[in-house]
Amino acid sequence: MPITKFLGSALLCALLGIALSPDALAQRQTERSRQKAAAEKQRAGIKQKLEAIKREISRTEDAREDAADTLAESEDAISDANRALRDLATEQVETNTRLEDIAAEQERLAQTIVVQKKQLSRLLREHYVAGNEDRIKLLLSGDNPNRIARDLQLMGYVSQAQARLLGSLRANLAQVEANLDKVENAKQELEEIAQEQRDQKERLEKEKARRAALLQNLSSRLADQRKQADRLERDEQRMSGLVDRLSRLIREQAEAEQRRQAALAAARAKAEAEEKARALARAKAAAEKAERERLAREEAKNGAKPATKPEPEPPKVAEQPKPADTRPSTPPPPEVTLAPAAPAGAFASLRGRLGAPVSGSVAARFGSRRGEGPTWKGMFIRAAEGAEVRAVAQGRVVYSDWMRGFGNLIIIDHGGEYLSIYGNNQSLLKRAGDMVRPGEAIASAGNTGGNEESGLYFELRHRGKAFDPASWVKF
Repeated sequence: MPITKFLGSALLCALLGIALSPDALAQRQTERSRQKAAAEKQRAGIKQKLEAIKREISRTEDAREDAADTLAESEDAISDANRALRDLATEQVETNTRLEDIAAEQERLAQTIVVQKKQLSRLLREHYVAGNEDRIKLLLSGDNPNRIARDLQLMGYVSQAQARLLGSLRANLAQVEANLDKVENAKQELEEIAQEQRDQKERLEKEKARRAALLQNLSSRLADQRKQADRLERDEQRMSGLVDRLSRLIREQAEAEQRRQAALAAARAKAEAEEKARALARAKAAAEKAERERLAREEAKNGAKPATKPEPEPPKVAEQPKPADTRPSTPPPPEVTLAPAAPAGAFASLRGRLGAPVSGSVAARFGSRRGEGPTWKGMFIRAAEGAEVRAVAQGRVVYSDWMRGFGNLIIIDHGGEYLSIYGNNQSLLKRAGDMVRPGEAIASAGNTGGNEESGLYFELRHRGKAFDPASWVKF
């Protein structure tokens, strides 16, 4: 029939003729950039605080240049490029998964639409053959009124079924169009990710070549500095200074967060109390009105003349703002903080059960002598360059940056004033403020900071004091 052919053509056009406008693509790109910019803005506060700590530590040292400082910029850039590549790979996997989910939904919708097209075509064909006078003919047929009523009711059911089918078909077609938009957006995102990956790989290769050249030029100076006892002592003092300042900042932020939560709880309690008072006032007013109406009905029933005095207005509540006005205002999202990510006592309960931070062999143990210098305050674990460094327990990253003597350094707060420290990394995969799970990759092993061997320098500290990890970690 002409109608069914027209319907099929319309559906085909709806399914195949949908394209995303350039404006929508630009909007999607802008949204992705906006989200990245918002994340960076949120991290800006803690980044400034950590930079201030680094400057404060630098002011307490003498001005003698460390040969490893020349490597700082290059090693930091290599770390950033590797982290960016890892993040982009994760984003790429998530985007591909989203595309697969959309494709599966499109297949399901296509099958549903085929069935709905057939049903609608049959209904339209039957309606076309029967004509549009069914109800009039039935009313004028002179048949049994009960039968006419029953037939009219059945026709109503059929019309409702047709309307529901059309509504469902429209909704499915709209979803198909929305999914096609999502597919185009996801493809555009994948193109952006691929371009960023190419840029980061180019940057990584360039920085690796630059670092190799610097290492060759500085090899003799680095070797001399490794033998200097006073240098090792300064490194230890630098680490202790950093830990002390971080601990102070963590406490301050934890106290600030407690005050913020207390203020929010107080605001919620006040709003709930005010809402309860208004509800009681409304209930009292409704009860008084019902009582007045009851008395009026009784007077009317008994023939008494109703009182002519005006009906008293319900009592007013002291404050009658709209409910929306009394809700505590939603505070802006807090900046990234360094408040502990685990309750006090959680880390201490894991003694002897912590997993090794990296696969390798222990080359230096806590308390052993470092040549002619001080004793080791942690452990050095030999490991292949690029080997995954994992968090030994749940916590929050409180430091993730290059530091003289320790190269690319990451520090995790486990609550209860326990810290784990990971140094000489090739790359840092987490940023300050990130939450980490036990065994989660946080860095990759290397020899940054002028270290001679590839591996990981690992420390555990409690209340600022280093202690032997051997009885805590299963190496």
